[in-house]
Amino acid sequence: MTSRPTSPLVNATGAPSLPTATGAPATGQASVTTPTTGQATSATATSSPTTGQPSANAPATVTASSTAATALTTAATASNSVAIDGSAASQSVVAAVSDPIPATSAQSIGVLTSGGDAPGMNAALRAIIRTALQADVTPYAIHEGYQGLIDADPRNPVTDEHIKAMAWSQASGILNRGGTFIGTFRSKAFETEDGMLTAAWNLLARDIDRLVVIGGDGSLTGLALFAKRWPDMLTKLVDQGKITADKAKAHPRLMFSGLVGSIDNDFVGTDMTIGVDSALHRIQDAIDAIASTAASHQRSFVIEVMGRNCGYLALASAVSGGCDYVLIPEDPPAMGWETEMIEQLQRSRQAGRKDSIVIVAEGARDQQGQPISAQYVCDVISQGLPGPDGDPEETRVTILGHVQRGGTPSAYDRWASTWLGYTAACAVLDDAWSTGYVFGFRGEKLIKLELQQAVADTHSVRQLIDQGDYAAAMALRGDEFADLKRIFTELTAPPRSVALPGSRRIGIMHAGALSPGMNTAAKTAVWQAIARGYTPIGIRDGFVGLADRPVSDHAELTWAMVDGWNQEGGAMLGTRRHVPVDQELERVSAAILALKLDGILVIGGGDAYDAVAQLERRRADYGGFRLPLVCVPASIDNNLPDSAMSIGCDGALNVVVDCIDKTKLSASASHRCFVVETMGRYCGYLALMGGFAGGAEQAYLNESGVSLDDLSNDIAWAKRSFANQQRNLFLAIRNEQASPNYSTEVIAALFGQEGEDLFDTRTLTIGHIQQGGAPTPADRLLAVRLTDKALTKLIDLITGPTIAPESSQSALDDDDTVLDDPTDGVGIDARYWVVGSRKNQISCSRFSRARERMDLEHQRPRKQWWLGLTEVFDCLNRNPIDLSPAGGAAQS
Repeated sequence: MTSRPTSPLVNATGAPSLPTATGAPATGQASVTTPTTGQATSATATSSPTTGQPSANAPATVTASSTAATALTTAATASNSVAIDGSAASQSVVAAVSDPIPATSAQSIGVLTSGGDAPGMNAALRAIIRTALQADVTPYAIHEGYQGLIDADPRNPVTDEHIKAMAWSQASGILNRGGTFIGTFRSKAFETEDGMLTAAWNLLARDIDRLVVIGGDGSLTGLALFAKRWPDMLTKLVDQGKITADKAKAHPRLMFSGLVGSIDNDFVGTDMTIGVDSALHRIQDAIDAIASTAASHQRSFVIEVMGRNCGYLALASAVSGGCDYVLIPEDPPAMGWETEMIEQLQRSRQAGRKDSIVIVAEGARDQQGQPISAQYVCDVISQGLPGPDGDPEETRVTILGHVQRGGTPSAYDRWASTWLGYTAACAVLDDAWSTGYVFGFRGEKLIKLELQQAVADTHSVRQLIDQGDYAAAMALRGDEFADLKRIFTELTAPPRSVALPGSRRIGIMHAGALSPGMNTAAKTAVWQAIARGYTPIGIRDGFVGLADRPVSDHAELTWAMVDGWNQEGGAMLGTRRHVPVDQELERVSAAILALKLDGILVIGGGDAYDAVAQLERRRADYGGFRLPLVCVPASIDNNLPDSAMSIGCDGALNVVVDCIDKTKLSASASHRCFVVETMGRYCGYLALMGGFAGGAEQAYLNESGVSLDDLSNDIAWAKRSFANQQRNLFLAIRNEQASPNYSTEVIAALFGQEGEDLFDTRTLTIGHIQQGGAPTPADRLLAVRLTDKALTKLIDLITGPTIAPESSQSALDDDDTVLDDPTDGVGIDARYWVVGSRKNQISCSRFSRARERMDLEHQRPRKQWWLGLTEVFDCLNRNPIDLSPAGGAAQS
């Protein structure tokens, strides 16, 4: 359960405790009660980032004269120059946890969306609007982008429909909607001097001098120019008599922050922009559907995806979809690429594949700068690739188009966009904010980027491609992009697709609970092992299979046997949650020795890690356990050490959010309280993030526990909001092990007893469907990258020295991110390792050291990054009017 007593927004009684223009928030800490000790541990949030330049924070002053207004121009221009032209670092992590809403002197804040729409924009808008309301600041939604700033009427700001003050309820029910509910537009008029002047006048008419813009690089570049010209526009508006000198004095600079909303993922510096993950879902669904019909008819398909001049969507979907060839702008093919492509497709067919799928980015070109169309690729395949009867291959083209941009946003695009919106709003509300930044992500960490530098880097990618410096262009796209390109090349154009006779043998197995993406990891391991000259051995049914099944059941896996596994749910090798002990360990060791394994790759969750700990503990007793072993984290619970994300947790989270969406629809025509139970055991990731992305009012977690006082406050909250006849649904989401006494049924019974005639209560236990279904694109991409790193480490351990020096501890960065451990050998104390993802970098750490960072009693990491979002959850899901004992007109 989120910890309200220490929230800056809600006090111990459940009533709102809002920051004011003169009062600081109640606290800057997010507190979570540790069940094992009963004590609260706090993670102190840092203040909102600034450039550290005093001139950026000093307000300028004017008098009523035009001359003084000119002085304002000089002062405020100097202030803005720090942010726009300063030499601040290009990016930095904003905070370990989310900052509380700052004290602010703001009266109003504006928000608009510009350029192309993207799924997740509504989640960001909701967060911005509600954060402003929690700070007692009026949020204004500017409709139709920058054009709305121009078309609005500055003389009638109250009745104008282009710039509208927003209430809490107007940001309700939009999390699951695609597009942007306030509209968007590519405004040419805003690019003119007159257009900007009119826009400034309209903002000032509503006392708006703080703006959050969600859009692409062009929209954000226009925003930066608008802010830079703001002081000069103040002078002109005063001279024209449209605003008073006092009005200009009260708003000396335009403070802004930006969010990148674009499915193209082309903004340099951030790993993911708003809408990308949802677009990948659309593409992946299409590829999976096409793959089945392509294999049935032994056909080839060419699929064109969006992305303009960025190949991320093409490359990522090609990797996650198990496709055969990809054409992207960042790595244009040389002359003769058509022959190379045909030969590569033929090799795949000879290895046992029945179909071919080629992905073409819409901005693909060759090294001579000539565009490569999907139809041209189709013609090349039709003419050059023979079909099963010897005639030319039947080839089809599918251009996905704008279906990639529309539809319901994914779970990631909801929670990530919400976090971004909250942070962007907090930034501009902070009187000390130095404008000129946009926010993005580095893995699970939120970062700020200096706008001008990021835009310049983004534009330079195209220039580098035109200059033929493809390596530099790829580097600007980031580590994940480079990883995916390298891995895709190895998987689709390997040096061999048959294991070398007599080569060293690598065991590949699943263990622990089922998790979507396990098959993707196994397939990647098999193909890469073969390509690198090793023989992959499939171990059936995990450690139980090693102990109890005949050795002959664990056999060599071929390239063709695992083809198509990447999109399959379940675990084709089988998995068991059982942890071997006592005599079972002897049988496991005997099986490993009988299989003549040189190393083992274990893909699994908490029970898998517990089993590996048993093997490590008994290495001195059993010879079979002295070989190298690397663990790949796969768990829907997201509760494994040294990895911010585990394979399968994204898929499970999307199931949770989909169930919440359907639950909300079922309650839309009645007054109902739902208590929804998620899986996760003692880790509350699915509950908190599911509630975060689904818009639940409350989340009950094992990490913070559940008390009767908390439940009493929540019931009172629900009764007040239903009594005002404005609420149809109160949604609480509960982690399955949140409390041993307050079960889902008990909580529902308490709400039902007290609800009387105001609402009825229902429960929903989502159950094992969270483990089922095809893996999401995020799960597949993570599985591929983690497995690539794990196999590389395993091979290094197999071929490395026999004795390794001890390392005092794993290498950690200043944010407790586990980096590659300096112990690289295969001594008996350095043979078991884990891989993980932190800040979107894949790294290895010693298994024993990773276990030290676990709360073994509750089988979860001692530090969990997502717990820092509890304050954001409280802020955006708790209407202060509903929480107030005095009640009032509910807006939720």
